[in-house]
Amino acid sequence: MLRTEHTGSGMDELDKLVQAVLSSPKYKNVCADAIRNIGWRELAKRRSWKEALKATKNKLHQVGGAYFGATIPYAQLLDGLRVAADAEGEDGFRRVCVRAMRHHSSTRERLGILDSFYAQVLADLSPIRTVLDIACGLNPLAIPWMPLDEDVQYYAYDMYTDMVGFLNEFFALAKVQGEAQARDVIHSPPMRRADLALILKSLPCIAQLDRSASVRLLEVLNVDHLLISFPLHSLGGREKGMLKNYEQRFWEWVAGRPWAVQRFEFATELAFLVRK
Repeated sequence: MLRTEHTGSGMDELDKLVQAVLSSPKYKNVCADAIRNIGWRELAKRRSWKEALKATKNKLHQVGGAYFGATIPYAQLLDGLRVAADAEGEDGFRRVCVRAMRHHSSTRERLGILDSFYAQVLADLSPIRTVLDIACGLNPLAIPWMPLDEDVQYYAYDMYTDMVGFLNEFFALAKVQGEAQARDVIHSPPMRRADLALILKSLPCIAQLDRSASVRLLEVLNVDHLLISFPLHSLGGREKGMLKNYEQRFWEWVAGRPWAVQRFEFATELAFLVRK
């Protein structure tokens, strides 16, 4: 299991750090376990509590906060989804999903290839009855574009509690048998059996927190297939040799494992479909 224990006299300082992070408007909706598991590492490395607090916030920005241009208007988006679900049909519902996905850089980058991405990569996997979406962001809003079984069960995991609440409302409106949970997927990976796990552009973020966690996560997930992807441009739009770098890293992660791999390259994203 991907689990780290932290005990001893530092717990008082760790509790204080977690509360300090949660009191910040920018991080008030982050899962406390995620803060705790970053914070205890930083307390062990830094010279002072204030340095550890600053470093914890910096890590949270790198792995999550940097992907939000502004606060996501969840209530407004839900209103639009409700109207579309009631009166605008499938096309109208998709339009509102696209509008919502623009609020997160990871899903925004995929909009240009959305019509082909899932259709191409998942074409040979039917039926897909159970999905785990790891560090999901707003990716579940792309379910209307995914070739999933009509009765699919879709489980999404992210560290933001307000996003998780929004996604649970979305599942109800989209009539998807789904559940979103706020979770630190590094230390508490979902152990549910599934046909497919989506790990889209999140492994580099996970590696920033723990270099060995990415490969451990791939191993421990109890799924038949993994869809893993990497961005081809930085958040600032630069290429910076990312395709070569991430492809090399991926092959290092799966080396020596009896897994079959298919490679897909799109304009904005490099993807690998792994059969475990």
